[in-house]
Formats: sequence, structure tokens, C-alpha cells
Amino acid sequence: QVQLVESGGGSVQAGDSLRLSCAASGSPFSDYAAAWIRRAPGKEREVVAIISRVGTVRQYADSVKGRFIISRDNAQNTMSLQMNRLKPEDTAVYYCAAFYAITGEVSGDVSRYRHWGQGTQVTVSS
Repeated sequence: QVQLVESGGGSVQAGDSLRLSCAASGSPFSDYAAAWIRRAPGKEREVVAIISRVGTVRQYADSVKGRFIISRDNAQNTMSLQMNRLKPEDTAVYYCAAFYAITGEVSGDVSRYRHWGQGTQVTVSS
């Protein structure tokens, strides 16, 4: 099974940028579709960005479309989330998550994701 570890969170001002990274180990990361999922205080988990096994399919929540970019490097077993023009409402714990998938498969259903990192806090102040 794949193990996931996030890094790169922090506290920033509105309008700033931040880049999150996810390091995968234990199993070929290329076998897994992956996503960045966040949980804001008092809210349900939200899938903000999705990427297929080799990155040919990428999808974004409306709340981050045009500001966030998801990418992956299977040779390095890593995934990233470039977050631009951050807003206070982006404040949340961000999780890297994955599920074993067929080529091109992605999912916006949080329950599909069987493997999770420990999360990294992103705080955006106005």
C-alpha cells in the first residue's frame, strides 16, 4: 500500500502563493489516482483538485479553479498543489489522498480515497 506525507503548509497573507507537496512511498505512485482534499473548520471535507494516474486528467473544484494547479511526477513519486491568489476561505487542513485506479480514472467522491496523508495546515489571513 502507498503511504503519503504532505509538506509545505504555513501561514500566509491573502493574495500570496503557497506550494504543497506530497511524497509517496511503499507502492508505485503511478498505480494511483490522487487528489488534494481539504477540511476547513466546521465544514465537510472538500475535494479541491484531482489528478489521474499519469496526469492526463485534472479536475478542480469551482472554488479553486484558475488559482490552484495540481501536478505529479511519478518518477519522483510526488504530487504538488500550487496555490495562487490565496483567500482567507482557503484556510484548512490539506490532505494528500489516493486510490488504486485504472488509467484515466478519477473521482470527486471523498469515500473513494483509501490512502491519506496526515495533513498540513494552510492559514490565510486577510
